[in-house]
This record gives sequence, C-alpha cells and structure tokens, in this order.
Amino acid sequence: MALSAFFRLFWCLPLLLAVPRCTPRATTAATEVAKALPTLFSPQALPMDVAPLIQALLDTAAGTLQERDRQLGLQAGPQVRNFYGTTYQPAWTVPADSISINAQAALALLARAADYGLRPTDYHWLRLQALRDSLHQPTTPQPHARQQAGLEVYLSDAVLRFMNDVSRGRLRPYTVSAGEIAAGHLRQPAVELRTALTTHTVPTAMLAGQPAHLEYQQLQQALARWLARPVAPASAHAHRVQYEQAALNLERWRWHALPPDSEYVLINIPAYELHLIKNSREVRTYRVVVGKPETPTPTLSSRISHFTLAPDWHVPRSIATIEMLPRLQANARYLERNGLALYNYRGQQLDPTAIAWHKVTAKSFAYSIRQAGGCENALGNIVFRFANPYAVYLHDTPMRQLFDLDARALSHGCIRLQQPMQLAAYLLRREGQVVPLPSEEECARQPRPQNVLLRQPMPLHVRYATCIAENGQLRFLPDIYHRDEAIRRALFAPVLSPTSASQPISMTKVSH
Repeated sequence: MALSAFFRLFWCLPLLLAVPRCTPRATTAATEVAKALPTLFSPQALPMDVAPLIQALLDTAAGTLQERDRQLGLQAGPQVRNFYGTTYQPAWTVPADSISINAQAALALLARAADYGLRPTDYHWLRLQALRDSLHQPTTPQPHARQQAGLEVYLSDAVLRFMNDVSRGRLRPYTVSAGEIAAGHLRQPAVELRTALTTHTVPTAMLAGQPAHLEYQQLQQALARWLARPVAPASAHAHRVQYEQAALNLERWRWHALPPDSEYVLINIPAYELHLIKNSREVRTYRVVVGKPETPTPTLSSRISHFTLAPDWHVPRSIATIEMLPRLQANARYLERNGLALYNYRGQQLDPTAIAWHKVTAKSFAYSIRQAGGCENALGNIVFRFANPYAVYLHDTPMRQLFDLDARALSHGCIRLQQPMQLAAYLLRREGQVVPLPSEEECARQPRPQNVLLRQPMPLHVRYATCIAENGQLRFLPDIYHRDEAIRRALFAPVLSPTSASQPISMTKVSH
C-alpha cells in the first residue's frame, strides 16, 4: 500500500518538474516534491540505493506489462527492462556528479533529434531536463534517489526508442522477419546500448541502425546543415513546413531502406529521374516519364534481368477496355490506323471490322491487342524487364518531346526513359557483353524483337521521395500523388497553421 502511494506521487513528478530550468519553480521543484511525500519515506523507511527504486518503477506485479508502461508513459518498456536485467543497477547517474558523461552525450543527441527528422519532445525531453536539473538542487537523500531512478528509467526509454526510430521509422510497427533471424541481422538495442556505455560510444550506438544507403545519408546531412542556418521570423511558417517535408521523407527511407548493393538503378517518382549509382556515387542521371496520379507508378524493388530490342507491345487489358474499346465502337478501323492488330485468345489475328463492337463490353472483351516493333511502337526501340506484380516496365518512347516538360506524370504507370540505349550500353559494359544496339535507322526498318539476357541482373529500386539532397542542399519536390499529408499528420499532428507553426525548427543546445 505504501509503495502504491509513492508511485502515484512519482507519476506526478514530471508535471511538477516540467518547467524551464531558470524559473523559480524549477529551482524549487525538488523541494516541492519532497514536501508532498508521506512520512513513510523517512531515512529509516527507504534506503538510498537507487536500484530498488528502478526495479519498483519497472515492476509489473500489480498489472500487465502494457498497463505499467502506459501508466509510466514508457515507449520502449520491454527493452528498458531487458537493458536493466535483473540487477537494476544505475547506468546514467553517479552519486558524485549526478549524471555521467554517457548521460550527457545521450541528452545532447536527443536535443538534436530534429537533425534526424524526429522531435526531442517525443523522447521525454521536458521531463528529462527537469529530472536532470533536480539532481543539482539541495535535498535529502531519499528524494534525490527517487529523482535518480526517474531519470534512469526515462532516459533509458528515450534512448532505446530513439534507436528504434532512426533504424526502422517512428510510425511503422516492427515485426521480426524469419529472414532477419536466419541472416543473423536481428538487432538488440538494449545489448548494444549496454556495450556502448562501457566503451563511452553511446551516440554512435544510438545512430548505428540508420539506413546506410546514399540517399538517406545525404538527406539527413543536408537537413542538419539546413537547420543550423538562422531563420527570419517572417519565414518561420514556411521553414516549419519545409522541415516536416524533409523529415517525413527520412521516415519513408527508414521504411524502405535500400539494401547494401554497390551498384543499382534508382528511380525517384516525384523527381522524374533515374539515377545510376555505383560505390555510393551517382554515375548518371536520366529524365523519365512516370504514371499519372490516376494511374500511379508503384514503388518497388526488383532486378533488371533482360531487355528487349524492337519489342512488340502487348496492350494491357485495362488500356484496351477503358481507352481503346470506345474508339473501336466509334470506328472499327481505329487499330489499323494506329499500327495495332487484334487477336483472339488462341493467338489468331482477327479483322476488327468484322466484329460488332457495339455489343462488346469491358467485361465481355475477349481479345488481345498488339503493336509490332518499330520506332512508332508505344514502347519505342527497347524495353527493360524486371519481375514485379504490377506489370510495369521501363522503356523507350516515340514521344521524345515529353522529356522537355518539367512535370512528367503522364503515363499509365510504366516508366519511360529519355536515353534508354545509354542505359543498355552501360548494362552490357558492366558484364563485358558485346551486343550491337540498333540505330534509329535500323529501328525504322522494323527489326524483329531480340531479347538480351543479363548475366548480372541490375538491382532496381523505384521510390517516392518529395525531398532529396542535391549538392549538399535540400531539394523540395512536388507531391504528385498526394501521399505526404497522411505521414506528416501522423508524425507532427494537425494541419499546419500560422499559429501552430509560429516557430522555426531549431537545434536545441543542452547545457550541463
């Protein structure tokens, strides 16, 4: 019963202490808490050892683990318990200096959480400042020990949650896959943190789980530099909007981090660009056309296994029934005039003028439509194939003028490439193949389709990033599929207004 009364008071401690450290209330916070405590916490009733208090805070004997964590406001409760093990010995506080060098380093990094697209306030920031400051105030041993225990538990929770968030994302629930276990890639943040405490490498351990690929690292570093610059008061709202756009894209990369391939193709949909990456360096950049908002290009990871020269175009059923069927109903010679041929399910070519198109519906459409290879083919002179469940591919186009446009969300979902033969030549050089690639003139002579298999399939990633780093600076891109707002709301709460965004994001400095 006595301990129950104590913890009701302990849970109120952050409310008493969450005030600016330089105010009169902050300087007397420890005294107020001490006055509020019942007499059962006299020196005779409570030992000065902090370990039993840590154990009591994390104890689940009175309820479930989830209930206890909810009462305490812990975000990584199971990992905190794993961190303290069975001894509950203090990890961050020392009797003489109040907090250790490791604690100072951890607090300094949490203060700069914005550099990583996160918020210090998501990691008990006000509570930790108040608890840290209270340790410097004169008080009796028992309240001091309770404040130490509180700082221990909440700093451990903040650090472990931060480690989780920078590695897998703040919003995405984490589940351990069989592949992670089999590959031995299962992270153990509590164990890693314990090791870091002994080697005084806590900040390194806190950041170790971040995605290692070029795109994430460059964006994170550019965001940190951007935040370090001064912001005029009149620009505070725009600054906050841009910060949140950069931050939500760091979150996206944590959800879909790229595997550690030394060479790969990356297509960023909002940038309308394809990037060739080798050894963490951008080799080439090409313009692309991507799907319209109503027929968006999907995000995916695959490997380019082969490409086809002078490909036939097998018209997707959705295009055939939604776009071409109404035109056939208006004019049965539509296919002939556009270089297209009609086939039945047996592959036999049919005469479109012999079909009563007014009786055909999208549901009863029992045909396939193809276009022979050539320069006027919708796929152009080459198509790159990669396994995916969306039936999309990367290809040439006869409509080269589209690449001169700034906004290039114009396709049915497939990706059109500005200089596809250059990519084909790169893929062949990469593995020492010698295959003659046709010229425009050869394309005009209607060559037969030719498949070229790659002995070393090229990793391909299609991603959606509306903020990237370019030459060390942030580059903000249009949200062409309107996907940002849902993530922004989840990370940063309601829609921004001049009132809610009256202050720019800054890097908080921690004093010790």
